[in-house]
Amino acid sequence: MADETLKETAKAPLKRPADTRVLVIGAGTMGSGIAEVFGRAGCETTIVEPDPARRQAALARLEQIGARCKAAPAPEEADLPAIDLAVECAPERLALKQALFGQLARRLRPDALLCSNSSSFPISDIAQGLPGPERMLGLHFFMPAPRIPLVEVVLGAGSSPALGEALCDFMRDCGMVPVLVRKDLPGFLANRLQHALAREAFALVDAGIVSPEDVDAAVRFGFGMRFLAAGPMLQRDHNGLDVHHAAAASIYPSLANDTQPGPMLSALAAAGKFGLKSGAGIYDWQGGKAAAERRRYDQALEAALAQLARDLPPRQAGQD
Repeated sequence: MADETLKETAKAPLKRPADTRVLVIGAGTMGSGIAEVFGRAGCETTIVEPDPARRQAALARLEQIGARCKAAPAPEEADLPAIDLAVECAPERLALKQALFGQLARRLRPDALLCSNSSSFPISDIAQGLPGPERMLGLHFFMPAPRIPLVEVVLGAGSSPALGEALCDFMRDCGMVPVLVRKDLPGFLANRLQHALAREAFALVDAGIVSPEDVDAAVRFGFGMRFLAAGPMLQRDHNGLDVHHAAAASIYPSLANDTQPGPMLSALAAAGKFGLKSGAGIYDWQGGKAAAERRRYDQALEAALAQLARDLPPRQAGQD
């Protein structure tokens, strides 16, 4: 009987956002942003956060956009039987996440989806020993979640591909751009692409070939502009695959293939120079520079989002 229940669960479709109740666990920067994504889409959204100040701030953020929202200090104090989709944004400790999902699996309905926003741990590890692993999926957002439309739906070893597809459809209805990652690789899709670029960038700087400023200029005012119009695969069709094939044969042998972070990145990390949040990184962020950069960055994201608006999926009727 249990096997039959799991088979039916794996086929269960998600409802439209206005009829869906979402539980977001954790109200830090990422958790509150994810809650805003669901609240903005019309979902009834419950935030679970033990810290009263964070909980109230997240609730106020949802109320400000007119979302249907609730808050609770712990999962057991939320209306768990009513929840259709649970998204975990708890601290990055594997044992904590496993225990949390064990509790949710026992208390939520069998057709409710269990999702983790973690990018540190494989979804398969988080689901280890979980009853009904078919409904355990990765749902990985990017900061700031309300401004970055991309969301990765990640299949673990035991995840149901059908539920992965259903979750992609649901996130599309929420106005997001979902991608389905069919294997639980470290970094999933977008972070793997970003790290491949960053590895080559750091290697070029470490070798004294270019400066960090040169790297940023080459991306922002060169091919990065084109990526706003077309991703790397579509861009190859624009450029011509014959040209790309010939260039790849020439360039690939000289690309960095280091298996460890390079000297510059390692030295900065060891010195506690983490970037804007510490006041120094690759660049200096003292004397109000960090705040100014955050404003400039947010404005650039808003402009990029406006440019991409016509390519984004429409939200359902009645949503802001």
